[in-house]
Amino acid sequence: MRLNRIGTICVVLALFGSAATPALAQQPYDGVWNVTIVTNSGSCEHSASSTLTVAEGKISAAGANVSGSIGREGLVRVSINGAYANGQLSGNAGSGKWTGASGGIPCSGKWVASRQ
Repeated sequence: MRLNRIGTICVVLALFGSAATPALAQQPYDGVWNVTIVTNSGSCEHSASSTLTVAEGKISAAGANVSGSIGREGLVRVSINGAYANGQLSGNAGSGKWTGASGGIPCSGKWVASRQ
């Protein structure tokens, strides 16, 4: 079975999300983000895109079990369903790397994001 496309997307894409509710302590990277992942090695989905939400520095995605955060300096760290991503945001854009597996075979690649 391929690495959860949603999982990998959300790992990297979960770096962002839906800020419909006003945050009490808004962070510099809060908001809605479009994220695209690309697989460089392994048999995971070649590329995928998603929309993620960051609220109070916490990353979430509808329908996904995401655990991650973005620090005030833009450092991204997130995990979802056994896949992991890290990277850096600056202003309204960012990029980084991700790792995961598909059918037990390691996969890895890069991600890019832009704030809506």
